[in-house]
Amino acid sequence: MGDTNFDSEKIRNICILAHVDHGKTTLADHVIASYGGGVLHPKQACKLRFMDYLDEEQRRAITMKSFSIGLQYKEHSINLIDSPGHMDFCSEVSTAARLSDGGLVLVDAVEGVHIQTHAVLCQAWIEKLTPCLVLNKVDRLICELILSPMEAYNRLLRIVHEVNSIMNSMLSAKSFSFSTIGFMLMVLIQYSYGQGIAPSPAPTGPSNDGTAIDQGIAYVLLFVALAITYLVH
Repeated sequence: MGDTNFDSEKIRNICILAHVDHGKTTLADHVIASYGGGVLHPKQACKLRFMDYLDEEQRRAITMKSFSIGLQYKEHSINLIDSPGHMDFCSEVSTAARLSDGGLVLVDAVEGVHIQTHAVLCQAWIEKLTPCLVLNKVDRLICELILSPMEAYNRLLRIVHEVNSIMNSMLSAKSFSFSTIGFMLMVLIQYSYGQGIAPSPAPTGPSNDGTAIDQGIAYVLLFVALAITYLVH
């Protein structure tokens, strides 16, 4: 931070998101071994679980806390964040996503898209991250399932289509919400003018026709619709 050439434009926070046991920590080990400046030897990658710093994490072989490490790639500084994959630690995932500029979404080539994969994609969408799909453990298609090249290709293609379908469904839901809110605003504005919300002469005597109440309800509904539009946007 004391470097006079410090440039915030060349710093990126990247998180790794995936379902449990899809290979997040193993991928992080290999990335650290390649760009960590000698912190982790390549022979120790996949064995040390460098990002799992808690004793409980090492004992249970699962990630329970998000952990970050600074890496150097050419002229860029990368803060790599490894996040948990188990749904019990979803708060750690949301925190990691909120701090990140982009995310690596891992999917096991054999296991495919799971419920937590869907959850992390939704979290990336909420936090406006740019997700990058990583198909992991492709060797299992050959070593375990003994698939032909065309069968393996079709399986990987199906995973890509499924992830794209999830992203498209969220985009469609957002478009639907905007169109619905726009329709609500139009109806409320028409209703407001129809009930005389526009400036009108003061009444000459007491009125019990409920116009004032209708005007108040219209104002409240219009305010609620505007607030929803702001929050969704």
